[in-house]
Amino acid sequence: MENHWIAAWGTAQQLAPAAEPGGGPEMPDEAPPEPTLDTVGAQTVRMVARSTVGGSAVRVALSNSFGHAPVRIGAAFLDGTRLTFSDRPEVVLPTGAQIYSDPIEYAVSAQTDLTVSLYLPDEKVTPTIHEVGLRTAWLAPGDQTAEPELRDATEFQSYLWLTGIDVLAPHTAATVIAFGDSLVDGMETTPGTDAPWPSVLARRLAAEPGLPPRAVVNMGISGNRVLRETDGMGTSALARFDRDVLARPGARWLILFEGGNDLIFGSLPGMPDSERATAADLIDGYRLLLTRARSHGLRVVGCTLPPIGGSPVFTPEFEDARQQVNRWIRDSGEFDAVTDLEAALRDPAEPTKTRAELVTDDGVHPNDAGHAVIADAFDLELFRH
Repeated sequence: MENHWIAAWGTAQQLAPAAEPGGGPEMPDEAPPEPTLDTVGAQTVRMVARSTVGGSAVRVALSNSFGHAPVRIGAAFLDGTRLTFSDRPEVVLPTGAQIYSDPIEYAVSAQTDLTVSLYLPDEKVTPTIHEVGLRTAWLAPGDQTAEPELRDATEFQSYLWLTGIDVLAPHTAATVIAFGDSLVDGMETTPGTDAPWPSVLARRLAAEPGLPPRAVVNMGISGNRVLRETDGMGTSALARFDRDVLARPGARWLILFEGGNDLIFGSLPGMPDSERATAADLIDGYRLLLTRARSHGLRVVGCTLPPIGGSPVFTPEFEDARQQVNRWIRDSGEFDAVTDLEAALRDPAEPTKTRAELVTDDGVHPNDAGHAVIADAFDLELFRH
């Protein structure tokens, strides 16, 4: 059988709105402030992404999913090789669209860093962005896409327009989509260490003897919810599912790990009752995602929600709803498999809390060690066939 294209790396895009005076209620996993990237103009943006599997050719996906206007890319390079789009060195990203570069022959090994450089020739271009990038990226004046070293560059840690890297892989290769919120995104992990659990899981899969190539693509967005849009943190899981999951080539498995924000958000100060979500509401949302995944042949691994006791957003009402949701995830039989992350992370002495050595000071977000525990909780045999 012939080789085929699979997603080897990806990130979910969002449109970060301009800050409003006084701001609004903060989410428990709201991203920390980054350098302002409201607009980019007459600049080169350079970003680094790690391919989780190998292949013989590469193509790059660029997204303007949330852009206000079409975006002109004046030049694009991958590790010093010019990218083209229908044999042209320039391309316009229509509003709301995602496009692929032409494939280039490029031997890529698993766990290889790839550098993508884009030149934005126009002024005041609003980027489609993934804020919690956790890798150093750079903005530099003018067109420096072909330069090995950037001059007068400014560092930041987000992905602008870059949403996917696909490789031409053996026919046995396939992709696992990790879909969720900040606990998937990797917020509060150490930048530059590739510590989020989807990355750790990818390394585990690559090291497993006899396992065909398995990519893991991180489609987490900090602050995301299953049922509703969260201002500045992306559309709901239901709204972005087609773009961030079903459209990824080679996807065979979905790991669904999301819902805590749905249960928390309505109880935050200043939130209207319309933002509340019950356990039953969240289960209905899961069922909608399961139906759409199954209609496209995806196998779905459900993950229980970890405890957040000790967090300032913890309430008895949240804990009751979390337990109801987790019982359904474990016992309903509606998932192809379940990975019990609550059991992996909770403190046996205080079950409403995550073990202190696995969580950051906010009581919600796992630290690097916590993400390693999450990755180790998955049975790799789930992804063999």
